[in-house]
Amino acid sequence: MTASLGPPGVVNIEDLRRLASRRLPRAVFDYIDGGADAEITLRENCRIFDFVTFRPRCAVATPESDLHTTVLGVTLDLPFLLAPVGSTRLFYPRGEAVAAREAGKAGTAYVLSTFSGTSLEEVKAAASGPTWYQLYIAGGREVALAGIARARRAGYSVLVVTIDTPVSGFRERDVRNGVRELASRKVLEMLPFLPQILARPGWVAGFLADGGLMNFPNVVIPGKGPMLYADVGVALAQSMATWSDLKWIREAWGGPIVIKGVLTGDDARRAADEGAVAVIVSNHGGRQLDTVSPTLRALPEVIEAVGNRIEVLMDGGIRRGSDVVKAICLGARAVLIGRAYAYALGAAGGPGVARAIEILRTDVVRTLKLVGCASIKELDRSYVEWSPETLARRQ
Repeated sequence: MTASLGPPGVVNIEDLRRLASRRLPRAVFDYIDGGADAEITLRENCRIFDFVTFRPRCAVATPESDLHTTVLGVTLDLPFLLAPVGSTRLFYPRGEAVAAREAGKAGTAYVLSTFSGTSLEEVKAAASGPTWYQLYIAGGREVALAGIARARRAGYSVLVVTIDTPVSGFRERDVRNGVRELASRKVLEMLPFLPQILARPGWVAGFLADGGLMNFPNVVIPGKGPMLYADVGVALAQSMATWSDLKWIREAWGGPIVIKGVLTGDDARRAADEGAVAVIVSNHGGRQLDTVSPTLRALPEVIEAVGNRIEVLMDGGIRRGSDVVKAICLGARAVLIGRAYAYALGAAGGPGVARAIEILRTDVVRTLKLVGCASIKELDRSYVEWSPETLARRQ
């Protein structure tokens, strides 16, 4: 893909963010863009990359750059996967299926959130690459078991269990934008917040054509049907995943399990002890507990804790290909991108996601050439160094 394809004038992920802010209602854009409380961790996830600098090998010929990596025994064409992002059908019609399709075209994996607005079967049918299913125990154990069985039958290859969401984080932007009221389906409650929606008629037309008010077809409540959008907060508070839940989840799934939401060596070791094949170092994009460690800073501790027992992936703050390379230098097998493709989906649907993937792919290739490394698999800590400020904060 060349720079002329996809949304015009887009040269980086920030450009896609700006386009998304113009197309989406404020409540929807801030759902993507915002974080918990004062959004300190949200900002630090990105800022931490500034304090890791490269140590390039110069005068090294790298005519080809090999981006292939192996994650859980599967070879991917790119060292990044598309992370689970809830409610992406709000960003663009059939958003989850659109993103999964573009991930497959690019030769990488897509991870579907339990809180998808599109059925897991439809998303799987749209994907040509590996698909993983991310699990919340929303609605209780029996509902989760039904979702696991559906994902297994549909052909999802990996189950990702998120452990950092006993309750939903406090996202002030969502409160100010009336997200709860807009999801209530009660006209009088919705009324004060409708002008921000009506100010984006193009989005409204697409949203209504796609079915309008959303539910979660992968969370089917017995006797009630798919969970409504407004019920998510209550469901999370009543159904957190604990270490003891992993036994029945593992038995029901019968395949590889990845634990997402790990920030400490202790939790990483516990995940390995419980049979996980990998962990994802993640703070939920700064959307849960504010002022926790940015993920790149937590990564070395987790790597040291598990050694070669299990694979370690990371998400949070990835906006450039150089960020991908830094994370891999510090030990991540691969990274997951969330907001980078969510902005793109909100900006321009499939072409936007394709452009975001291509921007990051091209950035990774350029970075490899500039540091004098021919392959993702050859990267290690010798290619980077931490600044004194970052090292001090890790001690």
